[in-house]
Amino acid sequence: MAQVTFSPPFTAPNAVAHQLRQAGYAVLSPDGVAQWIGCDLTELTALNSDWASLPPDDFLKDGGRYRRRRHACFVVQGRQVQQVPHRAHWQPVEYNALHGGMERWFAPMESTTTAQPVWQHLLVALAGVAHNALTVGDTAAADGQLPWFVEAHQFRIDTTDGIGRPTPEGAHRDGVDLVAVFLVGREGVKGGETRVFEANGPSGQRFTLTQPWSLLLLDDARMIHESTPIQPLTDGGYRDTLVVTCRRGNFQGADVVGMVPKGP
Repeated sequence: MAQVTFSPPFTAPNAVAHQLRQAGYAVLSPDGVAQWIGCDLTELTALNSDWASLPPDDFLKDGGRYRRRRHACFVVQGRQVQQVPHRAHWQPVEYNALHGGMERWFAPMESTTTAQPVWQHLLVALAGVAHNALTVGDTAAADGQLPWFVEAHQFRIDTTDGIGRPTPEGAHRDGVDLVAVFLVGREGVKGGETRVFEANGPSGQRFTLTQPWSLLLLDDARMIHESTPIQPLTDGGYRDTLVVTCRRGNFQGADVVGMVPKGP
């Protein structure tokens, strides 16, 4: 049976903030992402090799072996980007019924990636659109210098066991302000359809990101999202993504998560 896919509804780079305010989501093509960030697309694709060496995610509660992952945290204020000491990723069960309520200490991102100028530009662009699209009417954010607490996750979902689940927790929100999902690459797989729905309304969209460094942006307060499982078309099939979240106030779980791993 032929696989049916729906093309992404790409937005022009100069309309991203408007689209995000109006619809709760925006989708950019790879060329649109590069233009929006202010870089060359080759600078982004030069990061791709980092995904080949991601270590296993040891916290999958469904018993799967299909996910590899690295994680890092930053504070972005204006055009200043500061990486903070490595910390656990934490979500409440209200946002992640499968993995919520637990400290997950993932391997840190490589400094060879986070030190790249294009990485800094990417984070500044995301914090900027979060400010422009999601803080309308917020007097505390009026001067444009609101700090954004940013978490970055590199994922590889593979088909080692025959199926890989990009979102094993199902359709969800993340408990942040902005969610950015970059498709870094996909090889030898089918599936992986992106689905976004209004949290408090009837509207939804479904499409498949296939082009490396295409991007989905979400207003997390308004939208629920998920990606469908992938299955192999060839041996060694995988889907690589970069997920970056921006949050006002503090990192999620800052009041319950320590800054160093707990001992045995």
